[in-house]
Amino acid sequence: MSGKRKQREKDLTSRYLSGDMDEDALQTQQRFSARSANFQQRKMERTALLRAAEEEAAADIGSLPTGLIVQVYSLFYDVECEGIIRLCVLRKTLSKLLESPLVVGDAVRFRETGGRDETGRPEAVIEQVLPRRTILTRADSFKAIEQQPIVANADQVLIVVSLHEPDVKWGLVDRMITAARSGGLSPAVCLNKLDLARPNQLGIDPDLELAGRVLEHYRSLGISTLSTSVPANKGLDDLRAILSGRTTVVAGHSGVGKSTLLNAIQPTLNLRTGVISGYTGKGRHTTTSARRYPLEAGGYVIDTPGVKLFGLWGVTRENLIRFFPDVADDSAPQWRRESYERIMQSLPE
Repeated sequence: MSGKRKQREKDLTSRYLSGDMDEDALQTQQRFSARSANFQQRKMERTALLRAAEEEAAADIGSLPTGLIVQVYSLFYDVECEGIIRLCVLRKTLSKLLESPLVVGDAVRFRETGGRDETGRPEAVIEQVLPRRTILTRADSFKAIEQQPIVANADQVLIVVSLHEPDVKWGLVDRMITAARSGGLSPAVCLNKLDLARPNQLGIDPDLELAGRVLEHYRSLGISTLSTSVPANKGLDDLRAILSGRTTVVAGHSGVGKSTLLNAIQPTLNLRTGVISGYTGKGRHTTTSARRYPLEAGGYVIDTPGVKLFGLWGVTRENLIRFFPDVADDSAPQWRRESYERIMQSLPE
């Protein structure tokens, strides 16, 4: 290659000395070469400036304050930082990069805008979403086409069921236990409305007896349980103890008394409560969106809307057995094996 280059240079020199070369063309070529070199230089300078700007922006985002989302309103978010709640929007470029919607409990970095809403709250823009430590999520249906995250970065899920009105559905409980453990949260089960027990002629409520056996089995699996009644003032101290110092998602079927329980242990929460529909016997939804509340005894509770279906996300036919260790070691009672089989059949192949 070096020999060919020297030959070309010699030919060009000979043509120039003999007057056979067009000097205008040569000057034009030189000008284009110089222009190309200048262009490359400017391109390198611009690239360096862009990289410096990106590094500066990244450093700038890292210095922004961090807050937690305490409530979501469609396109707006209440973000709490150092006791102050700001009304935030999500930067559009960031929204295109998210794999799932923001939810209560998400930790975010935000930038103040200097503006205030009509109530006087400061306004800000969410610039960064920090990695989630835990996530309680469900699928949009049993076909598990899309995920619907519910709460991020909580410690535990308190699954509330009622003895009656509405009757407990242990299959739903098993689904929620599976969802909790799949997302890195500890599950706990609360049997509420003990005052609605229906004793037979022998003074026994068969449903209460069954519930006792179920809770005992859950405890053998390392799942905390408690039994409560607000009218009878039963189990409320146990409830305070299990919530204290933790961030707890309170979840369950509509009408089981989640908001009533939370109001009982801390009346200042003043959560809306509803009654049971006399026509259907099913709970009416009173909590319309998840919201995070501080507890006077320490910790936080996140009240969630009641659920009727709970499709599992990230749980497959292959890994479901991980969440049913009693089925795996053949120590599960019949109702647990049936629950496992129903969930297995509902999962997509």
